Amino acid sequence: MRFERLRIQGLRCLSRVDVELGPGINVFEGPNGAGKTSMLEAAFLLSHARSFRSGAKEALLQRGAPELAVFAELQRDDGRSSRVGLGRAGSPRWDAKIDGEKVALGALVGECAVVCFEPGSHALIAGAAEERRRYLDWGVFHVEHAFLDNWRRYQRALKQRNALLRSATMSDELYQPWEAELSQAAQAIEALRQDYLQQLEPLLSASTGGLLPELGEVGLRYKRGWPDGVDLADALQEQRPRDRIRGHTTFGVHRADWSIAFTHAPLREHLSRGQEKLTALACLLAQAALFARDRGEWPVVCLDDLASELDQAHQQAVVTELEAAGAQVLLTGTDLPTPLKAVPHRLFHVEQGNVAPLL
Repeated sequence: MRFERLRIQGLRCLSRVDVELGPGINVFEGPNGAGKTSMLEAAFLLSHARSFRSGAKEALLQRGAPELAVFAELQRDDGRSSRVGLGRAGSPRWDAKIDGEKVALGALVGECAVVCFEPGSHALIAGAAEERRRYLDWGVFHVEHAFLDNWRRYQRALKQRNALLRSATMSDELYQPWEAELSQAAQAIEALRQDYLQQLEPLLSASTGGLLPELGEVGLRYKRGWPDGVDLADALQEQRPRDRIRGHTTFGVHRADWSIAFTHAPLREHLSRGQEKLTALACLLAQAALFARDRGEWPVVCLDDLASELDQAHQQAVVTELEAAGAQVLLTGTDLPTPLKAVPHRLFHVEQGNVAPLL
C-alpha cells in the first residue's frame, strides 16, 4: 500500500500542500517548526481519524482557515487504487470519503493503513493503558472483520449501563439486559485480542531480537479488565453498588491492558528511556509485519525525527528492514539522516508550511 499523492489544506501551518510521493522512502527535511511532522500527521489522520500528537482536535485547524482537509490517492500492491479523504469545516465531526462517496469513519480506517513512530511513541510502553488498547484494537480491526461489530455492540451497551448508573436506579431488570450484552460482546472482543497477540508475539520477538538483543526473549501479557475465572455479567452485578458511586463502569474490555516482559527486564520499570523507545518501535514494526502477512502488503510507515530518536546503528537497521520489505516510508528530519545517503529516496524540503521536491 502506498500514497501516490497527498493533498493537505488547513492543517496546522500547512495551508495548501500537494505532493507526489515515491513508492519507497520519502524524506521531508527542513528546520524545526516548518511543518514536517504535520505531513506525517496528515497521513496518520487518514488511517486513524485522530492525530498522534497530543492536544485538542481544534488545534489541528490552521488559525483563520475555513476548513481542514486531507486527501490521498492510494495504490495497492494488487493493482487496485482509490481516493480517500477526511475533513471538517465548522464542526468537530469528521467527514470521510472514498472515491468521492461519503462513508463511515470505520470504512476509511479500513481502507488506509499507516503506522507511525514519533517522539511520543514511548508512551505505548510507559504511558497509560488507553494508548496500548488503541494500538491493539487498530491491529485487530485490520485483521479480524468481526471486531468492529462487536466493539460497536459493546460501546452501545456500555453507554446504556453508564446512563443507568448515573440515574441511580436500583432495578435489576433494567441492568441485566445491558450487562448480558456487555458480557457477550466482551467475550468476543477478548478472544479476538488474545488471538491477535498470539499472532503478534513471534513477529515481535524477531523485531526485538534485532533492536534489543541484550534484553533476551520477549513475551506478551494480556489483562482482560475484570477478575479471572469470573463471567463479566456476574462481575458487573457484584460491582454495581461501587459503580453507582463512581458513576461509570469499572470492569470490562474498555479497562483491559497488555504488557511486554523481557527475560532480562521482566518489568517495564527495568527499561531505560532509550529501551522504551526501541521497544515501542519494535511493536510498530511487528504490527506492520503482521498486517503485511495477513493483507499481502505493508502499511505506510511514518518515522518522525528519526535521527534524534535513534542512534545511527538503529537507524540503519530500521531503514534496511523497511527497504527490504518494499514498504513506503515517510520520514522527517532537520537534515537527511546519514543511513539514507546511500539508499534510493525522494527528498522534499519543508519551510514555513511549504513543501518542495528536491530529488
